[in-house]
Amino acid sequence: MKAKVWEIVMVLNALFCLSSYAEEAEKSFWTLNDEGGITWTFDGRAHTDHIEMSGKRMSVVLHYGIGSEGSFSCERHLVFPMLRTIPNDTHASFIRYVGWNPLESVLVGQSRLVDCKEQVQTVALQSGLMVIRSRFGIVGVERVLAPSPTWPAMVEQYTLTNLGDRPVSLRIDPTEHRMTSDSTKGVDGAYVVESELYGTGSFQLKPQESRIFSAVVSARRESEKPMVCDVAHEVAARQERVDGWQENLVLQTPDPVLDRMFAFSKIRACESIYETKNGPMHGPGGERYYAAIWANDQAEYANPFFPFLGDSYANASAMNSWRMFAAWMNDEWRPIPSSIIAEGTDYWNGAGDRGDAAMIAYGAARYALARGDRKEAEQLWPLIQWTLEYCHRQLNEAGVVRSDRDELEGRFPSGNANLCTSSLYYDALLSAASLARDLKQPASVAKRYEQQARDLHKAIDQFFHAEVEGFDTYRYYEGNDVLRSWICIPLTMGIFERAKGTIDALYSPRLWTKDGMLTQAGSETFWDRSTLYALRGALMAGDTERTLGFLQYYSRTRLLGSHVPYAIEAWPEGNQRHLSAESALFARIVTEGLFGIRPTGLHRFTVSPRLPKDWPEMSLRHIRICGGDFDLRVYRDAKRRVRVQMIENGKAVRDASDETPTFEVRN
Repeated sequence: MKAKVWEIVMVLNALFCLSSYAEEAEKSFWTLNDEGGITWTFDGRAHTDHIEMSGKRMSVVLHYGIGSEGSFSCERHLVFPMLRTIPNDTHASFIRYVGWNPLESVLVGQSRLVDCKEQVQTVALQSGLMVIRSRFGIVGVERVLAPSPTWPAMVEQYTLTNLGDRPVSLRIDPTEHRMTSDSTKGVDGAYVVESELYGTGSFQLKPQESRIFSAVVSARRESEKPMVCDVAHEVAARQERVDGWQENLVLQTPDPVLDRMFAFSKIRACESIYETKNGPMHGPGGERYYAAIWANDQAEYANPFFPFLGDSYANASAMNSWRMFAAWMNDEWRPIPSSIIAEGTDYWNGAGDRGDAAMIAYGAARYALARGDRKEAEQLWPLIQWTLEYCHRQLNEAGVVRSDRDELEGRFPSGNANLCTSSLYYDALLSAASLARDLKQPASVAKRYEQQARDLHKAIDQFFHAEVEGFDTYRYYEGNDVLRSWICIPLTMGIFERAKGTIDALYSPRLWTKDGMLTQAGSETFWDRSTLYALRGALMAGDTERTLGFLQYYSRTRLLGSHVPYAIEAWPEGNQRHLSAESALFARIVTEGLFGIRPTGLHRFTVSPRLPKDWPEMSLRHIRICGGDFDLRVYRDAKRRVRVQMIENGKAVRDASDETPTFEVRN
């Protein structure tokens, strides 16, 4: 009887959610455009938002908006991760806020351009750029804003067009601003922030004629020479880099919003990599987390995704992170620090053991298999072995892994042994067993890891399985009696015994809200990472139709709603920052959830696709895992059977109808 009641509750909740989602969709500000981006066409509704954009030497969070009268505003929060401040800790990036408006230097005739009422027409996010098109009387203005991909500079390009039927005189006054920081507060002394215009002077514009000028805001050490920046080159280089990501791992489904959200996720996942003194370091961002790596954000979330995209710089950052973590292996079996900070020169371990070894083992083993590079895998093997052994030594009397905290670092209780850490260790054992065979390790190594995985699988179910708030699911830790969103973790590791009750709990009104999934039932806090894990795990468990609805709503909300265009960190903490690794987690909903791709060898992988019943087919093109470059096409044949076609160089090399076919990548 109780099960029937919950089924009715779930149906009612789904109907309620769909109604709420429709209302939310009507509030969207953005639409898809034909240039592969999104466009906000101003309709009189005032709105503000913020977006993070990053290059190798700086990051900018643009706080922008349009007022009800139609004027555009923008404040640049500039972050320079390699200009370190004192104390040189996790948050020691040099940051400056700049509200400079270069259009204030423009005169049309004898009048300042900005004294004429602005009317914004559109704001677009495309090819890694923000493009704003406005009109000031007879002068049209196009602003293009972007971080330099290589320099510590924000670059802006302005195109002024005479929209009238008579020539106009135009003057752009030279403008320079310089600020020098307190030398006692910088690791390298004083830092200089400079703002400068390029392309100034006096001009005559014929009707429909245009003139381009540029603005640069940069930062440097006082001892360094001023930077001279070719803005047009930097804008083109930014576009080229983003377009390169969009040419690989291309999602094609009947849902254009999902496809576009996936495309945007690749940008944010890969752009937040900084060229530090100790090599490339992927960082979360958010005006707080730069030139540093974490066992969860980088090792667990982002690194296993990078091989799918095939970006050499992203893969290099992953290998650099493994090298940094491996430097902390020790014979006394002390835990590896949670985070390596300050360009790799220091560490942070303020939350104790968060299950970091399990995160690293999981990510490193998955990365090695997906990368398909034997030399790299051999380099990673000692780190994988050490972290697995560390976890094994942390098993408690029940056979699950002890840890001081989880990745939420005490924000919510996690007991002495949590579900997340043990689940990560379980998956790491399976990947390590596959890797051991390909690396020609003694047969006993793979067998031992597989036996440990079987034992742990059983222990996880015995220790964590519980009825929580009426659902047949998991308690997150011993004594936990309130639903937690991280009960989704076993699903993403292929543990499905409690799938139905767990998914019902995840999508119940106790956890699911219009903003995504609550961290704990009854709270108001949501972290996107658990929502993203839950959507991936539910798809992997075969809950395709219901989950597709939640995934489509989430994608539309994050891509076209009031805060765009990426997955976010959390709320209320951090004001929904666009942390980078969350976008990698969104992408993995597609690669591991919808397509069910799992590397099982350096040149071998399985596929467990979840093709929605109303989709005739879906494809993922230019997948770069296991040393290959191939497409996967999932479709239904004449008998409605789901088939998977592997395509290399435009030719189908295999067409399988098995439930979980195995594919080999030819080299």
